[in-house]
Amino acid sequence: MAILTISRQTGSLGDEIAAALSRRLGWELVTRPQLVDRFFGDDLAPHERRLLSESAKFYLERNAEGVTYLELLRRRILSASEETPFILLGFGSQMMFRDSLHVINIRITASTALRSARVRRQYRVTEQEALRILELGDRKRKRFVSTLWGIDSGDSSLYDLSLSTETLSEEECVGAILALWEERAIRIRLSEETENTDIVDHQTEHPVFKNASEEEFSRILDMYQIDWVYEPKTFPVEWDAEGNITLAFSPDFYLTKFDTYLELTTMNQKYVTEKNRKLRKVRELYPGTNIRIVYKKDFLSLIERFYANGQT
Repeated sequence: MAILTISRQTGSLGDEIAAALSRRLGWELVTRPQLVDRFFGDDLAPHERRLLSESAKFYLERNAEGVTYLELLRRRILSASEETPFILLGFGSQMMFRDSLHVINIRITASTALRSARVRRQYRVTEQEALRILELGDRKRKRFVSTLWGIDSGDSSLYDLSLSTETLSEEECVGAILALWEERAIRIRLSEETENTDIVDHQTEHPVFKNASEEEFSRILDMYQIDWVYEPKTFPVEWDAEGNITLAFSPDFYLTKFDTYLELTTMNQKYVTEKNRKLRKVRELYPGTNIRIVYKKDFLSLIERFYANGQT
């Protein structure tokens, strides 16, 4: 499941940003005019189809099975999103999956003056006419969402990210949303690995380091502004005949932006050999896991490489 919802003010470039995201991500973009055909298909009688297109209140009516059209729509979007990622534009979609880690809710805004100027250019109307278009568009959108959900669509707490095209370009907004989704994807992957495997999630807000080297390394990461998580997971690598875990590996750091686990070590060959053995097993048992061992003497050179890669 993967969904982006876009709420926008008239003339804020929300439609353009949604379309650009659809092109960049390859996700299906669904607007309100497309809702009925996309998620109800031929299941509606002509009068039901007409009323859903014309009235927000009709979404709250119950069908022959006793389910509101709004709830049925939510269920069908949820089901379809298991196969197809969506960008949902408008119609209060930010309220449909409020508690889902797989959904990011975006709000696009701009000042009245800037939106008016855009509307004047787009429709070749006077300033007074443009202001009227804005007033009608904003009022109808606000009323539609209020009717369905009983909330104010301008409430900032409804959104994961609010962007103003007053100072941000369309491209910058798209970039910011893509960056947020990439970070969320990492969070989802870590969460799903924890739920679906024997991996244990150890993330805490205030890590307690086991030794001075780890604390020193964390300070270096902070100095270079590289995001990290301390001992985020434990990877079981050996089991006995009964299935009990007998050997596991807990890398010291995870660099979120680079999807890389790091294990610090000393020059003591005894410990290096054992850690290398565990590392090989992690790579064998958990394909695609980026993990490496780091010596203290290599701290700075390694971080400088990551930092340089992060700046490009």
